[in-house]
Amino acid sequence: MDSATSDARTPLGASADNGLKIVVVGGFGVGKTTLVRSVSEIRPLNTEETMTKAGEAVDDISEVRGKSATTVAFDFGRITLDARNVLYLFGAPGQERFWFLWDRLFSGTLGAVVLVDTRRIGDSWYAIDRLEHHGTPFIVACNDFGGPAYAPQQIREALDLDPHVPLLDCDARSRASAKQVLITLVEHVKSSYGTQGPARLQVPVPHQELAL
Repeated sequence: MDSATSDARTPLGASADNGLKIVVVGGFGVGKTTLVRSVSEIRPLNTEETMTKAGEAVDDISEVRGKSATTVAFDFGRITLDARNVLYLFGAPGQERFWFLWDRLFSGTLGAVVLVDTRRIGDSWYAIDRLEHHGTPFIVACNDFGGPAYAPQQIREALDLDPHVPLLDCDARSRASAKQVLITLVEHVKSSYGTQGPARLQVPVPHQELAL
C-alpha cells in the first residue's frame, strides 16, 4: 500500500459537483476498513474501536483472532475521478449487531463491493441478500487471506451468485488491487444500466486515474 498517498490531505476541487457513492460490505473482519484505507486519496475517516474481552460474548471472533479493533459505524474515503466527479467510499461494519445500519448506507448508492473471506463464505450471504433486496448493483471480491484456493465456479455456487455478477480476487492491502476492484464495479454498474440509466451514471470509467 502507498501509505504516503493514503495519508495525504488532498483538498476537494472547487469544480467537483457530482458525488458517486460506493459501499463496501461483507462479514466481520474481511478487510473492508483496509480496502477503504488502501484506495482513499485522503486520510480515511473511520470509527474503529478497540476490541475487548467483553465483546467476545457478543461477536464471534473465533475466525479473526488477530483482530484488535473493529468498525462500529462506518469507514469513509474519497477518490477524485476528474474535475467534476468524485467517488465517496463507505465501509460498512461487519458484525451482526450493526447490520441495522446497512439499509441506510445503501440509500443513494451507485453500487457495492461485497468483500469475501473464502474461509468464511457464509458470512457474506446476508450482504448479498440485502443488496439484491435493494436492487443495488454489486460485485464480489475475494480478499486474499492465504486460505484454501477455490475455483470461481465453486465460490459462485456457494454464494448462489447470478452469472452476470462479476467475481474477482483481490488483496485489500494493495492500492492497485483495490483500485481494480472499483474499476470492475463501475464498469459493471455502467453495463447494468446501459444508456438508459440516470444521468449520474453516465461517467466514464477512469482507468488511468484508478490504475496509478
